[in-house]
Amino acid sequence: MKPDQPAFTPPSDADARRAKPAVICYPTDALAPPDHAAMQTRRASATHRNTCVIPPRDARCTTVPAGGFFRITCPDGAQVGDLNLWSATDLTEHFYSGKTRALHGTHLSTGDRLWSRFPNMRPMATITEDTLDWYGWDADGGSVHDVIGTRCDPYTGRLLSGSDYHYCCHSNLTRALADHTGMSLAEAEPYVHDVLNVFMCTGFTNDTHQYFMKASPVRKGDYLEFFAEIDLIVGLSACPGGDCGDEHTSDKAACYPLVIDVFESADPFTSPAPNAYDRSHGR
Repeated sequence: MKPDQPAFTPPSDADARRAKPAVICYPTDALAPPDHAAMQTRRASATHRNTCVIPPRDARCTTVPAGGFFRITCPDGAQVGDLNLWSATDLTEHFYSGKTRALHGTHLSTGDRLWSRFPNMRPMATITEDTLDWYGWDADGGSVHDVIGTRCDPYTGRLLSGSDYHYCCHSNLTRALADHTGMSLAEAEPYVHDVLNVFMCTGFTNDTHQYFMKASPVRKGDYLEFFAEIDLIVGLSACPGGDCGDEHTSDKAACYPLVIDVFESADPFTSPAPNAYDRSHGR
């Protein structure tokens, strides 16, 4: 635990040091914005390809072709989900939540992109519709669809409670990726990565600045839709926390299914190229 009081006396210019202006680390002005008009045109002609149902406290994977769309819907009771994305041709290229957070902020909505890890670092998907975009920020500093939480996992559960729970999102995604690819659990697990917490309402407390969750505002029929920038494997876990208004990583919460609908467009599409950095690293 952190001490209640600092161990050192503030210097005489402490207030002046704290008053330095905040500077955005990664200004995105130079990034080409998503072409929303082109995406809307593609979406209008896209046809439904398949539906993937994610059972409560479980996960599934499905594929989405570049230039297509996928929609995550809450079809029943309030339920949050943990989302992983992989390149369908190279599992080492997967969603990079930390860099996405640095570029777009702690919570995502329409127009934000989900970026892949180094060395490719390119858009994997773009959010095109968000029925919860009205929520904004609440009085606790909470918002929806965060890229700050990592995913509930059995290792933290063992560390904090001393018990094993196998239906947390990390384990769910591991099983789903293994089933989808034919890999063993041991082979699949290293590819499971930090997530976009779909529909989850989270923030940081004002006093201790700890990560918090509260009951999701999602209701039946709400959805988050994405445009696939590259050929994707999409993995989604229906979190054992249900709406995450109480706790996760247990069987106590009421949990419900989630649905992924995939829409495919016949119009030609060229995926963004991998990052142009030459990887010389100064040598």
